[in-house]
Amino acid sequence: MSSDAIAIRASNLGKCYHIYDTPRDRLKQFILPHFSRLAGREAKPYYKEFWALKEVSFEIQKGEVLGIIGRNGAGKSTLLQILCGTLSPSHGSVETYGRVAALLELGAGFNPEFTGRENVYLNACVLGLSTEEIDARFDDIVAFADIGLFIDQPVKTYSSGMFVRLAFSIATSVDPDILVIDEALSVGDGAFARKSFDRIMALKDAGKTILFCSHSLYQIDVLCKRAVWLEQGRLHRLDAATSVTSAYNTALALESSPRIAPASIGHPAGESFHGSGRAPASAGRILAVHGHCDQTSGPCLQVQSLVSTLSITVEFMLDPLLPQPSVALGIENAAGMAVSSVISTLDGATLNVDTQGRGQATVVFPQIPLMKGKYHIAAFLACEKGLHVYDFAAQCLTLEVSQDGAAQGVAVLPHRWTDGK
Repeated sequence: MSSDAIAIRASNLGKCYHIYDTPRDRLKQFILPHFSRLAGREAKPYYKEFWALKEVSFEIQKGEVLGIIGRNGAGKSTLLQILCGTLSPSHGSVETYGRVAALLELGAGFNPEFTGRENVYLNACVLGLSTEEIDARFDDIVAFADIGLFIDQPVKTYSSGMFVRLAFSIATSVDPDILVIDEALSVGDGAFARKSFDRIMALKDAGKTILFCSHSLYQIDVLCKRAVWLEQGRLHRLDAATSVTSAYNTALALESSPRIAPASIGHPAGESFHGSGRAPASAGRILAVHGHCDQTSGPCLQVQSLVSTLSITVEFMLDPLLPQPSVALGIENAAGMAVSSVISTLDGATLNVDTQGRGQATVVFPQIPLMKGKYHIAAFLACEKGLHVYDFAAQCLTLEVSQDGAAQGVAVLPHRWTDGK
């Protein structure tokens, strides 16, 4: 690969941390090796080594969108910090060609005693802009952040939303050649969440190099050409995004530990889902999710494999100024393994939304091929690209599937038998 086409080159990266059992051991490590060297003896280490990253190498082309996936603690954030230059590697090297902006810990470099104006100049200068360049972009930065007269107040007086809006505006207004994103494709809420998502998509469309770290494998598949899978600090796999996410999904499914759903999401399984009925400005909200099967309706449905027809209706409200949204449904089994999903955007479905922003979408599963067991349905309301999620309802419906026969698995596949002739 020509060096002119390279945006980032990581060579044999490693990051090692020293872990001490007690503060006394830390003090011994600081003092005693000096006396050991004077005596000509080998110093005894008083720490254990922990390698957050080890022997990681790859290259990223200019204009490429590279996904980074892995379990918690796999080294993803450590890698991103090294690539951004905010963390030094223990060994190996990183070469970056172009200006780098990072959406990691937004506002981490802010001085709380400084005003918003002073922090704009401070942070933009750190990101590589000259005073003249900051002067030229200042009005646009403030207008995008939409914090009004607070720009001349100390940032310690800002709300969390104002803080993150200003930080995001600075990070994405420096016209970066390389953008590093940890988890969130959008920040803030309501109108700003959509606006921040649109800005990131505009940078992608402009051919900027993007590193995107996420637990959302769907977003990795849609956005990224290739993906890196980190496992215990090592590069486990680097390949086409769909190939890497498929292998990663399989590895997660094979893990023996049961998945525990976060208590903060959705609502208890088996209860009817009804939202607040009012959508916030410039966003969308799921109003209700209804399930119907074999002349019965409710949050918990009895389903006969290969016989029952299941229909699910999602009612939603959307800001009328936004484009037509997409609706998605995910099906997972009792162990939390994803079984299947449907997305209106990918299926080319048209959703009817009235002038007030109300709409609904119904998907029908004829002779549903799920095998016996309990399954949960999650509903999502997202933007027209299916990437920025406005609202979601986890475990909004429960299916209890029965079947004839003793076949095992999660789904019945179309098949036929022959005598081999």
